[in-house]
Amino acid sequence: MKIVGTAIIADKEGRILIGQRPEGKDLAGLWEFPGGKQEAGETVEQCIVREIREELGVCCRVGNFLMSTSKAYPHGEFKLMFYRAELDGTAEPQPLVHQELRWVRPEELAQYAFPPADVEIINFLRGTPEN
Repeated sequence: MKIVGTAIIADKEGRILIGQRPEGKDLAGLWEFPGGKQEAGETVEQCIVREIREELGVCCRVGNFLMSTSKAYPHGEFKLMFYRAELDGTAEPQPLVHQELRWVRPEELAQYAFPPADVEIINFLRGTPEN
């Protein structure tokens, strides 16, 4: 099972950063929270810092652990570890690997197509019970 460190990044207005997965990748076109697979020898928190730098071109501070979910896909089994994170400084995130980035309100998350592994965190962020 692969461990995925995932950042829930909110701005001052409470909007959450999401990115659209690029064409040619697994789950292309779906929206996701920034993050990626943990590498050997790093903690989940270190993974998130590295992935945010690689995906968005900015630095972040990892905050509280929120929850984890596990999901099996045709391309592998994944355990997603969701943490709150804050961007350092005033640099704007750039879509270095995503087709597009958007800041959305928690109640708007349901309007976007996400991978099944993200359903629980979306419900948590929206303040709705699990389906």
